[in-house]
Amino acid sequence: MSWGGFKKAASRAGTTLMQKTGQVERTIDREFAEEEGRYKTMEKETNNLQKEAKVYLDSIRAMAAAQARIAETISLFYSHDRSSDGAMAGHAYKAAVDEMDGVVGRDLDAPYRATVLEPIGKLNSYYPTINNAITKREHKMMDYDAARAKVKKLVEKPSDDTTKLPRAQAEHDEAKEVFDILNEQLITELPVLVDLRIPYLDPSFEAMIRCQLRFAEEGYEKLSGVQRYFADNIRDEYANGSLDVQVEGVLEEMRELSIFGP
Repeated sequence: MSWGGFKKAASRAGTTLMQKTGQVERTIDREFAEEEGRYKTMEKETNNLQKEAKVYLDSIRAMAAAQARIAETISLFYSHDRSSDGAMAGHAYKAAVDEMDGVVGRDLDAPYRATVLEPIGKLNSYYPTINNAITKREHKMMDYDAARAKVKKLVEKPSDDTTKLPRAQAEHDEAKEVFDILNEQLITELPVLVDLRIPYLDPSFEAMIRCQLRFAEEGYEKLSGVQRYFADNIRDEYANGSLDVQVEGVLEEMRELSIFGP
């Protein structure tokens, strides 16, 4: 920071302190405050959107990886069996999961990044520049408030130096002009930015739905092919509790083995 910049920062810090103690009146602009509040809400929500959209993709990848490991284990159970219904279902499931894993990389990962994550990330990348403009407005407002307070003080308690008031008034007018320009720019442009969020994000929302639908359809298609290896009555047995009885029967046989101990 240059010496001039340091002096400005110190002066603004002093102005902030005097505003807190009531010695310097603070400019209140409710219109700007309202637009800034809407913008801050948008900034917070789109940053959260980017975060959660990435979590979704990471979760799909994690699910696909876990599914692949499960399929690999089931396939190993039938490594010496190729003909039984269970073996054919196990190997078919492994093949289906391998294909689905390819779908994640080919039809979900890259398109999702290009149409969802990258556009949202690009929008969020603009916020630092906008926040810098808001900070600059805040600084110019403090300069204006300080100049106004200085003029007021000289009017109420005139100085023996008659040049002080005209100089202070000129500084005040310049500070007010700079602040008014920045303030009006932000009041005008912030609501435009906020309103543009919908047409900007709509295509990403549609793309996200399409990616999810594609993944769901592929999963349904691949896993439906595994069902044909199961007996037709399996679903009914699951619904009426018969499968639970079968599982309990197998567990009871396990418990009767000598390795379980007395």
